Amino acid sequence: MFFWFIGTAVLAVWFVFHDSRFDYRLLVVGALLPDVIDAPMGGARALHSVTGSVAILLLVMFATFGRRPIRRRLLAVPIGTFLHLVFDGAWANTKVFWWPFGGVGFSDAPLPSWDRGAIGILLEVVGLGLCVWAIRAFGLRDRVRRQRFWKTGVLEPC
Repeated sequence: MFFWFIGTAVLAVWFVFHDSRFDYRLLVVGALLPDVIDAPMGGARALHSVTGSVAILLLVMFATFGRRPIRRRLLAVPIGTFLHLVFDGAWANTKVFWWPFGGVGFSDAPLPSWDRGAIGILLEVVGLGLCVWAIRAFGLRDRVRRQRFWKTGVLEPC
């Protein structure tokens, strides 16, 4: 799944923060990161656990100590990974979600986004609809606004 995570992450962050300086590019990277990292390993692994997202958050916090502007920008990545867990329903597999506290093995857990069948296709269509909404709501059909987004990650409503 691709559009589901992009659309839900952008929508959730926009409605919660209404921050015109938030870097939505990094949010999207964070929202896709768990599947990108865990899929080659054969299923849901460390980034589908709360520990993985907390580790990324701690890494950002320690790596940006005393550098508030870059911290503010990079916090979008762990926010995206946490939102991935929410919109993926990752908590349904408690052994993976609470890894390593529930045991160190993953027991060949499949990626939740690939294990849904037809519902996954429906969610992807909904996600595509959310992406279309974002393109319209933030005026990304306009070349100047689109270039500003690619350069800064900022989304401003029309």
